[in-house]
Amino acid sequence: MNQPIIDVIIPAFNEEDSIGKVIRDIPTIVRHVVVANNGSSDSTKKVAEAAGAIVLDEPQKGYGKACLTAMDYLSKVEEQADIVVFLDGDYSDYPEQLLDLIKPIIDQDNDMVIGSRALGKREGGSMTLPQVFGNWLATTLMRWIYKTNYTDLGPFRAIKWDQLKALGMVDENYGWTIEMQIKAAQAGLKTTEIPVDYRKRIGVSKVSGTVKGVFGAGYKILWTIYKYW
Repeated sequence: MNQPIIDVIIPAFNEEDSIGKVIRDIPTIVRHVVVANNGSSDSTKKVAEAAGAIVLDEPQKGYGKACLTAMDYLSKVEEQADIVVFLDGDYSDYPEQLLDLIKPIIDQDNDMVIGSRALGKREGGSMTLPQVFGNWLATTLMRWIYKTNYTDLGPFRAIKWDQLKALGMVDENYGWTIEMQIKAAQAGLKTTEIPVDYRKRIGVSKVSGTVKGVFGAGYKILWTIYKYW
């Protein structure tokens, strides 16, 4: 895989203040940046298009639903990607670290790489205590049940496109990231993690920023672990 085709998927809901920064920081090696506009009521779509992204409208709310919509679009392009990278639209990830994220796939033939915030440098206040605890609990349970070595459910991740399609992803909301990691383990994919840095997001988190989001995500993550056991 000397010169892989790389596409990026960004689910976005009301990220007008951050989405342009995210897109502009993505390395030029990327072919398509696909933003799944997940029912935004602000100018997310306009800003993303101005920054050069392909914007798809997905009115049904849900992180996973937005990702599935973007995947459906990429499955129909004439020349298929080799690698797909997921990252958030709130500028908490460092898009320029995409080059580090894809390196284990290109150089060591890994199938999937998780960007671990637990292993990287986190800005103070960038992750709430429920987020830190939830990641620890989820990765610990996966280690016990699925014999994995994950340290994070980080949204910033890269995966071979053909392997991603083969996983048969279905979750439409909070269980998306952990579903991918569990199914990758069950499929025997070669996976690894690399440290990625993390900063305070721009705006209010739709998950950790609300009580409903925290409990909803926690319940869905635990349910997903049980569901595929």
